Amino acid sequence: MQGTELPASAIKFLDKTLVLLQQIPGSAIVIRYIRSSHQNDPIRTLVELFLFVFAVRYLLAPSYSTKKDSQVSLTEDEIDELVDDWSPEPLADEETELERAENEKRPIIVGPAGPKCKVAGSGSKVVTNLASYNHYNFAHNPALQEKAIAAVRTYGVGPCSPPGFYGTQDVHMRSEADIAAHIGTPACIIYAQAFSTISSVIPAFSKRGDIIVADSSVNYAIRKGLQLSRSTVRWFSHNDMSDLERVLSRIVSEGRGKKLTRRFIVTESIFENVGDMVDLPRLIELKSRYKFRIILDETWSYGVIGRTGRGLTEHSHVDPTQVDMIVGSLAGAMASGGGFCAASKEVVEHQRLSALAYTFSAALPAFLATTASETAHLLQQNPALIESLAENIRTMRAQLDPRSEWVRCTSCIENPVLMLVLKESVVHERSLSLKEEENLLNDVVEECLANGVLVTRLKAMPPALGVADKDLVREWQPRPAIKVCVSVALTKREIERAGTVIRHAVTAVCRGRKWLR
Repeated sequence: MQGTELPASAIKFLDKTLVLLQQIPGSAIVIRYIRSSHQNDPIRTLVELFLFVFAVRYLLAPSYSTKKDSQVSLTEDEIDELVDDWSPEPLADEETELERAENEKRPIIVGPAGPKCKVAGSGSKVVTNLASYNHYNFAHNPALQEKAIAAVRTYGVGPCSPPGFYGTQDVHMRSEADIAAHIGTPACIIYAQAFSTISSVIPAFSKRGDIIVADSSVNYAIRKGLQLSRSTVRWFSHNDMSDLERVLSRIVSEGRGKKLTRRFIVTESIFENVGDMVDLPRLIELKSRYKFRIILDETWSYGVIGRTGRGLTEHSHVDPTQVDMIVGSLAGAMASGGGFCAASKEVVEHQRLSALAYTFSAALPAFLATTASETAHLLQQNPALIESLAENIRTMRAQLDPRSEWVRCTSCIENPVLMLVLKESVVHERSLSLKEEENLLNDVVEECLANGVLVTRLKAMPPALGVADKDLVREWQPRPAIKVCVSVALTKREIERAGTVIRHAVTAVCRGRKWLR
């Protein structure tokens, strides 16, 4: 047998195989291909047979992953040991010494929280309440209470649905029209929560790639809105219009020749954490010069300043339509709840589908919408209320800022919330840290309560954990302060007495052994 010939047994096997294959339909084509391909070369035939078997196996094989399985198989004993060794992080930090002392001595009001209220303990003594934003005592207005009760009987306690579905009622549309007419803008939209209003308005208009220029001391709600927008945020020094102009000019210079983006200036009219007021006419001038839009938070100015309580635009004699978006709160001085955004019709309608807090939250309860409309009407019809509040503010300031050698007031003269901080000389001479300032002022609050005056401290959110050094400005922390809230429900004599008590309490604590250094 020659080297190139197959053995007889192999030839016999192939013959039988060919006979069987001939019985299969289409086998003649396959046999013809094999004969033409063989060409008296068995090695070639074996190679092709190997490739055929490999292809069949590859096509019929189940799928598999080329990555190694990283999952480690553990026994039950090993799992139990790992569980025993695991110690989770606490859901909340432990109470600090100051927080523990505050919780133990936190005053509890018994009954209505009016200008005079009872505090639990010590025989439920009556104290002067200077810790409430009920500046006009609207919360105890019998006419407002009756209309709120009537609204509950007509509409129920809440719509239980977002405004875009079936949560919008006629009182909501009436309230929006009343607030827009009061402020002087073409349209208005109301939100169910005051806090989420500004934090929803900002990301509804500013997106990734857009630019926001914000005051370094804006409140926590604004900061959350800036974070949610994912926009590029540039900061300017607190209430410094020269620094704002520098930042705006730099942004315009850097943006020449680049893709056009939306640009906003975000600030407060009266700052929540400091109490001072922004220079709105100057802000409008810079906005027009550098082609920016303004989002103005009037949470602490609407209903408080201006001849009829319209806010900073009325106080500064500025046309409200020059401010692109005016955001405010219906709580506090307005004795209602929720928030609003007053602007052009296009801006308002855009929010009805794009503002998350409006789209996905249940609508404002009808009785709160009714109360907001009524309080807006009361302020328009009774400018004397605002004049009376301004007079009481002056009376309280006269007892505190110029006459105390320990504290100064950082609030503007129109602000009914007086922010009292320790003077820089006192902090420097006694080398007080921020925590020590908080403890000292907390002692002042307790001393005031012991003498029949209820005040509170400024409570700020702590800095976020893991913040990079370059982002610390975003976590700007206000100075520790005492908040004194003035009300028209108190007489001039009562305010003078309360101011004297606060001033003497500050002096007593600062001169006490605990803080004498």
